[in-house]
Amino acid sequence: MGSPIEKEDKYRSFIYGEGEKNTKWVYGAPPNYDIVNKLFEEGRTKIWPPGSLEEKVQNLVKTMEMELFHKANPQDYKAIDATKFTQSVNGRKPLTLEEIAQKGGGYNAFLQTSLPEEMRLYDPAKETSQSSHKLFTTTFPRGFALEVLQVYSGPPVITYKFRHWAYMEGPFQGHPPTGELVEFFGFAIFEVDEQMRVIKTEFFYDRGELLSAIMKGSKLESSFGDMKLSCPVLRNTG
Repeated sequence: MGSPIEKEDKYRSFIYGEGEKNTKWVYGAPPNYDIVNKLFEEGRTKIWPPGSLEEKVQNLVKTMEMELFHKANPQDYKAIDATKFTQSVNGRKPLTLEEIAQKGGGYNAFLQTSLPEEMRLYDPAKETSQSSHKLFTTTFPRGFALEVLQVYSGPPVITYKFRHWAYMEGPFQGHPPTGELVEFFGFAIFEVDEQMRVIKTEFFYDRGELLSAIMKGSKLESSFGDMKLSCPVLRNTG
């Protein structure tokens, strides 16, 4: 008898199938991106032709983010060469996967700051990988969508412009949901090997563009702000 047909994701590889049967997932099961894929399809400004460089880069970025956020063991990464991978944000020192994990991974790695503690809208030093994931998935229950707006150079060094967006439909650190569109733009440089595995990333963007947008509303009393802690951890991310 043949195997049952596995579910597939239109924009991400290496989630389902025989190659992932032994993959260990951070949240116990493969992520489901149906909700954020719908947000992406409704809100994107570009539709790239199938097989185009732009589509390949966009899918590679989405797959890389999926692996970084959801695969528990780097040896299960397939879009990333875990033995060489480094990531830097806004010109900071490149971090290895081990160093990224030490900082709490996920959103913490992308929201590093040199601001004094009392001025931090979001303090990655006080959040773990799970607490930050829970915080943002509560704030953005439909996920955090990503699109590639332009690709300036192809492999082995890929340079592109991107857009991230979501709707603030949940609270954030005591600030009430506004229901408004939250978006920010940036540039990235990826180095890939002959197998199109990512070995180096550099991201450039204004973290304040994201954080200021989700802290517009007056802060709620702590008893109301703590309501977000009761929300379940959602698996939908950008």
